Parts: sequence; structure tokens; C-alpha cells
Amino acid sequence: MAKALWGFEIGGSWGGSAAQVEMGYKLAMTFPVTFSLGALTIPAHLIFEMLSYFLGYHYYRYLRARQGDVLDDEGRIGVIVGGILGAAILSKLLGLLEHPEQLRATQENLAFLVASKTIVGGLIGGLIGVEIAKKVMGISRSTGDLFCLPIILGMMIGRIGCFLQGASDGTWGHPTTWPTGMDGGDGVLRHPMPLYEIGILALIWLLLVQLRSRLTLPEGHLFGLFMSFYLGWRLVADFMKPNSLVMPFGLSAIQIACLLTLTYYMWVFLRPTTRSAANDGNT
Repeated sequence: MAKALWGFEIGGSWGGSAAQVEMGYKLAMTFPVTFSLGALTIPAHLIFEMLSYFLGYHYYRYLRARQGDVLDDEGRIGVIVGGILGAAILSKLLGLLEHPEQLRATQENLAFLVASKTIVGGLIGGLIGVEIAKKVMGISRSTGDLFCLPIILGMMIGRIGCFLQGASDGTWGHPTTWPTGMDGGDGVLRHPMPLYEIGILALIWLLLVQLRSRLTLPEGHLFGLFMSFYLGWRLVADFMKPNSLVMPFGLSAIQIACLLTLTYYMWVFLRPTTRSAANDGNT
């Protein structure tokens, strides 16, 4: 049954298994959740995805105004453009490798090319795009630390949309008997991986803030720690999700990308310091 909220109607109702209802509480929600404004139906996933970009960007602008920046406006714009292009390309590419069935569907409907994307591909592609932009512009300073918290905020908001989309989003996990299991709309209790990830991202946020306040980190290392923590989480968490495995490794395309990037950051953190911290060259 639809419920009215702030002039919208929310499509979806609360329900649960017979055993849950008999026990007097309801754990499952009908998915996907949509908002209706007159004749217009808007997926909650789209709303929260747009919110993630909007609020993440404005939080970045707030931090830049408050903390300052190692780049001038022209340099920062160039880095942002490079990051956006890299993120868009690798996000789509890794998304198609993760779900090859969408690659086949793309041949019939180009909409699947737009729909297929992954956060891991976006982060790694953004990293590569930023480094290319810095080489072109002759920038040697590390520039990623300012993006850490805005990216985390955007990811947390975006994952709310993934959760409200339900199991059809492809981000939910395997069937489970854990107490946290939820029906994502397909009648099966699954790991609500978007909710797990929101909790992990909150912990990463708190940890980064503590490290920044207690330690003097070289430029770029805060961003490197964020990437390492998150990609380490995804390397483990994706064993709980139905993914297409890459033989003979037995890992998904996302997990292989995580491993390669974690290896890169291991080299970054462990290499001998031959340059000043201000020119660490670590995004």
C-alpha cells in the first residue's frame, strides 16, 4: 500500500514472513521503492543517486573553502574533469565485466550500457583519470585528500538508493539465515549489503578523521588509506554477493581490480621516501 510523505506517494509496503508477523514485528519491505508525484513515478534509487552527487559536491566545496587547497581553481577543475572521465569509463567497463549478461543485452538495448556501473570501477578510474590529468597539466602535488570525506558522504547516500531498489539492483548479497537477512523483493532473505556498506563507510570516516587529527600524514596518504580500507572491504564483502567469477582465479572482476589497486597502494606506502611529503605523487 502506498504511503504519503511530503506530497509524494511512496510505492511499497512493509511486510514480512508469517513467522515474523506472528512474533509481532515486520522486517521485510516491498521493493523497489518509488516516489510518485502526480503521474510521474521516480525510483528512490535515482533520487538518492542524484542527492549523493549534489551533497558530496557541496560538502567538497565547503571543505575547500574552510581548509584551503594545494591547487588553484584551474588546476582543481582539470583534476576534477580527469577524475570524472576516468570514473565514467572504468565504472562502465568494470560493471560490464562484472555482469557479462548486460554486455549481451547492450547489443539489443544501449540503455544497459548506461545502467551498468560499479563504485569500485568509478574510484579506480577516477584515480587513473586524475593521475593522467596531473601529468598533462604538470602537477606534482598530491590532490586526493580533499575528496576523501565528500566521496564517503556521497557513497553512503547512494547506497541508501541501492538498498531501496532491492535485490533487483544487483548490490544485495547471497541468501542468508543471519538475523540481518531481509527480503529484497524476490521472496528470499538476503544479506542487505548496501546497509552493511553504509556502516563500514561510517567506520572508515571516523577512522580517517582520527588518523588525520593524531598523525602528520604525507600528502595523498589520507586518500590512499581511504582507498585501501574500502577496497579491502569490497575484496572480502564481494564473497557474500552473487558475482560472475573470472576463471581460473575464482574471483570476480571487481575483486581482481581491488587486489591490483591494493598492491599499488602497498607499494606507495612501503616504498622508500625519496621525495618530500609535499611531492609524494599519490593522487
